[in-house]
Amino acid sequence: MVSLTPRAERLLKALIEQYIAEGQPVGSRTLVKQAGLEFSPATVRNIMSDLEEFGLIRSPHTSAGRVPTERGYRFFVNTLLAVKPPKTLDTASIEDRFLADQDPQQLIESVSGLLSQVTKLAGIVRVPRRVDAGFLQLDFLSLSPTRVLVILVTQDGQVLNRVIHPKRSYSASELQQAANIFNGAYAGLSLDEVRRSLVEALRRDSEDMQQILRSAVEMAHQVFAGEAMSEAPLFVSGETNLLAFPELSNTEKLRRLFEAFTAKQDLLHLLDQSMVSQGVQIFIGAESGYEALESCSVVTAPYEVDGQIVGTVGVVGPTRMSYDRVISVVDVTARLLSGALSHGAPG
Repeated sequence: MVSLTPRAERLLKALIEQYIAEGQPVGSRTLVKQAGLEFSPATVRNIMSDLEEFGLIRSPHTSAGRVPTERGYRFFVNTLLAVKPPKTLDTASIEDRFLADQDPQQLIESVSGLLSQVTKLAGIVRVPRRVDAGFLQLDFLSLSPTRVLVILVTQDGQVLNRVIHPKRSYSASELQQAANIFNGAYAGLSLDEVRRSLVEALRRDSEDMQQILRSAVEMAHQVFAGEAMSEAPLFVSGETNLLAFPELSNTEKLRRLFEAFTAKQDLLHLLDQSMVSQGVQIFIGAESGYEALESCSVVTAPYEVDGQIVGTVGVVGPTRMSYDRVISVVDVTARLLSGALSHGAPG
């Protein structure tokens, strides 16, 4: 991460906060006038030129003002942002919902709507998988050089089938060996434990992992990341709130974004990543790795039941979001949901 002088940090913070509030490119005169900076316009212009060279801000073709880049937002979030406690009204709205919904399933399902209502963005919640079901075995059956049928059997007798498209073709003996090694490594764990282990294994991608096990993990992850592994994997609310932001009004951007909300797989993958991390996670623009979310930021936090992470809550909005407020709302919601599910609704 680039190192800035205190004056440059102060100016960048003021510019980003101004852009978040107004949604318009910010010029040097605006910064001097509205941000209360005691710098001269010439000094501001020089610092803004340096910030542009660092890739933290850019100048749109249609304006002499500047707007933050993804790199600028990341520097802002990591270095300059002071997260504030939620507003009293926000906290009251969140606590009221937890008091109103006593049934755990109804409570979880209502959280996406709550987050949407409080932040005026899109709220998302990852519903717990069938965490109590034990994993028994996987079988891989080749259907063609590009298609493999994966058969998942749980200890309580459930059988789930899914066709996947592996990165390369496998012989029958390779598939059998992959299944044997995978089953030996994961048999007896709960489905949720297997899924989290797969995410962690793929994240580490250890060179010490046997190639055949790596292949099995990659293929199995396509199944465990799929919707077939959960009765109601993801709830999304408030997608239409995003229509209020001009930067998302491009027809093609909206089409891709709403397709992502409908298909849910990209969002599920992000939320699964959050389940193997601690605390609030922030994906800004292209950091998500998904084209549909390149103009958006996703803020997530995991929630627990009796100390075990079982799901994730979050918010999707434009990169021009009020990070200080959204982060605190998502964090408080996850903590209250964990408490309500573990010990009963607050009262």
